[in-house]
Amino acid sequence: MVPTDGDVIVSTIWHDQCAARSVSREVDGWFSNFLAVDCRLVYLPTEINRIVDNRYAQTSDHVAFADGFPFLLISENSLVSLNQAMQLNLTMNRFRPNLVIADCPSYAEDSWREIRIGDIDFRLPKPCSRCAVPTIDPDTAQTGKEPLTTLNRLRKWQNKVYFGQNAIHNQSGTLTVGDNVQIRLTGEKQPPL
Repeated sequence: MVPTDGDVIVSTIWHDQCAARSVSREVDGWFSNFLAVDCRLVYLPTEINRIVDNRYAQTSDHVAFADGFPFLLISENSLVSLNQAMQLNLTMNRFRPNLVIADCPSYAEDSWREIRIGDIDFRLPKPCSRCAVPTIDPDTAQTGKEPLTTLNRLRKWQNKVYFGQNAIHNQSGTLTVGDNVQIRLTGEKQPPL
């Protein structure tokens, strides 16, 4: 059941604003009590279309509360390579991808432009520039300098550091762990490192 009568709340996601709707005052109260801070649980109503950056997307591409793209894709071996360079063992959850690809060379995703996972086609329009969030250990909330220090040395282009690829799906479908990944189109590496 999707609530339809919650308050409209202007929500900010980085530099973007969109109208969200609260789930209910009862839920807000429960979360506020539990977390000991005033908060609201909101959702993006189906009638609200938050558009993906039109420099990289089609007019029909939408995103909800993600940074800017519906998906972030990183290969396991890219993390292995980065960990070797840092001489650390950071986990993938530091980078918050929702698509993790196995069995490909490190940074292979830099040249992928169109892929298919299971029965869903994806476009990879741009690399993901990284903010400071991956410097925070999600288990302890401790901050450090890595991985940004090493990414700054190895993966810097035009004054930003990159790790992973933003992705947009062409149609809805179901993804399952272990789905086959087909590379449909490749191009120049992005970033061009």
